[in-house]
Amino acid sequence: MSVHSAGAAGHGHAASETRTASILEPPCQREASQGRNGGAPHGFEQTPAEDPARPGSDRGDAQGLPVAPRPAPAGLVRSPSEVARAVLKPFPREGGAVARTDGFLPIEGYAAIGEGRSVALSGADGSIDWWCCPSLDSPPLFDRLLSPEEGGYFAITPEEPFTAEIGYRDGSNVHETVFTTKTGRARLTESLNSGPAGRLPWAELARRIEGLEGHVRFRVSLVFGTRGDTAAPYLSGNSNGTAFHVAGMMGLFRTSDGIRIETENDHAISGFVEVRAGQREVVAIVAAENQPLVVASIDEIDGRIDVSCQEWRDWTERLAYRGRYAEQVERSALALKLLLYSPTGAIAAAATSSLPEGIGGSKNYDYRYAWIRDAGYVIKAFLRLGAQAEANAALSWLMRHIGEHGAQVLYTLDGGCVPGERDIDLPGYRGSRPVRTGNAATSQHQHGIYGDIFETAERFVADGNMLDLRTGALLAQLADQCAESWKLKDAGIWELPEAEHYTGSKISCWQALARAVELADGGHLPGNCRERWARARDRVAEWIDGNCWSEAQQSYVMYPGTEKLDASMALAVRFRFGNPERLAATCRAIDRELGRGPYHYRYTGAEVEEGCFLACTFWLVEAKALLGETAEAQAEFEALVKALDRNSGTYSEMADPNSGTYLGNLPQGLTHLALIQAAATLSGLSL
Repeated sequence: MSVHSAGAAGHGHAASETRTASILEPPCQREASQGRNGGAPHGFEQTPAEDPARPGSDRGDAQGLPVAPRPAPAGLVRSPSEVARAVLKPFPREGGAVARTDGFLPIEGYAAIGEGRSVALSGADGSIDWWCCPSLDSPPLFDRLLSPEEGGYFAITPEEPFTAEIGYRDGSNVHETVFTTKTGRARLTESLNSGPAGRLPWAELARRIEGLEGHVRFRVSLVFGTRGDTAAPYLSGNSNGTAFHVAGMMGLFRTSDGIRIETENDHAISGFVEVRAGQREVVAIVAAENQPLVVASIDEIDGRIDVSCQEWRDWTERLAYRGRYAEQVERSALALKLLLYSPTGAIAAAATSSLPEGIGGSKNYDYRYAWIRDAGYVIKAFLRLGAQAEANAALSWLMRHIGEHGAQVLYTLDGGCVPGERDIDLPGYRGSRPVRTGNAATSQHQHGIYGDIFETAERFVADGNMLDLRTGALLAQLADQCAESWKLKDAGIWELPEAEHYTGSKISCWQALARAVELADGGHLPGNCRERWARARDRVAEWIDGNCWSEAQQSYVMYPGTEKLDASMALAVRFRFGNPERLAATCRAIDRELGRGPYHYRYTGAEVEEGCFLACTFWLVEAKALLGETAEAQAEFEALVKALDRNSGTYSEMADPNSGTYLGNLPQGLTHLALIQAAATLSGLSL
């Protein structure tokens, strides 16, 4: 995902006027029948739906082509016959009941599940509070995450007081929760299903309830929201269950025979199920948009939970990571895979919108878009992990849309222009308003995109891959643009509203020009402008050292004329900029001024409005390891991983340094990506 916006941390928000959105959707028919159904509409602007017949693959091939298996490497090998196990840990870690405060779970109380097209967030109390369906950037079907009183959700929760243990199945994005009450124990297994050939043409959310000991009675609740009173969901009868309709969305609520429904109306479906040791029941939603809906049997849906698990395990078994911290790297790779939008190959920054960077504040942004920066970093990570199909799909998507629309900061997942920012009339997570759709960073200029594009291309070629002539010509054109524009102010990596000569942006321009020269020398780019790029590269480096170094701070500063520090300067080490002594001193200054325990703020003054940015600490770990400070880097990596061990491994953008609680959107691709890069560097591997 990318870095953040207009004074906000991350995917972008420039200061701009916003207006309340009126997002009206045609009412959907509803009529209860003996079956069950559910759907909760919610008010985010809908982007055009992709062709539902277009093939995709849970293995990440955006064209739906089969991916040839690769041998599983050492370090991530597991036997194909090995039963998928979940390593469960209590939530909260200190034990005790799972508690909501004013209707809200802590952000770390959620685990992400997905299938390559959409992502749902399931809470540790058994409530799915966020699901944009059928696509990751669709209006949310469930949004209690942002509206606890009026939002939609799908809960399967013990009726008695309970404790919970949570975890993903090994090598998979299938999630399990084990509930313990005074009468027994039961397991909830959740999956957004795929099939043996990859992603299904419809969305299929499956939830299996199994009795383990004694007996446990669950309350089953499917509540339909109204998207801030802009939608009127309703039910209709179907011989296979209860159908729901939300604008162009049509779905079916399906259950096994043991589920007892007590109430069905246009607002909610509710009932209960009691499971005893050895008993299994299943509840599911199948849904599609503007297309006929195939209705599978509940047994087929149940069986696809395990098919989906094996599909995930097949993917992780082919990962080529051979370094340290393999467990954390694998989990982060799986989180990144959730954000790869398989219909097109785009990579979303995160799966949510408007989770706050500071509780009660206004830095709440929509990250369900594809940033060039995030895409470039993720492509490099996929290449290093051996996920070649994903890397190829993402790079092809990126270069195609840069060619069509120019080098923009971000794009929609379908490759279009991101709409401007609008406010949605929802109360927000723990009262943090506004809730937004769209993103103001779409109108910004950021020099950093040049470095991101060229670093990605250089890594692609370094792995023995080839650039086509069209891509080479496009890169040469971008190098020319960079040589022309590097002297201009921009919004910087943090997408701030004040344009400045940000040091990080200048370093990214140097990086782009340096990589362009190297690619030209290797015969991968037209070489007629090679000397111009080389001269511009040297001028940029001279300007940075002459204007952006502070003797007082013994550090590169955020921009000339200030003593403010910027944690993203740690990336300069990876980019191979400057002399090691100055870079090491800069890292020490960042620790001194921006460090808070195992965390770091993005820049001087950020602590007033937001939490610590998790990727920054991983960037510093990587930088220190590259500079030879391996012991210190390792200790800092392990301290942060320990501090983040609060859920199943779905990391957010930020954390409160005092309480450790998560802040910002999740799963946050940039956090997971930075972890992978840091772990690889500590292992002596280059990303």
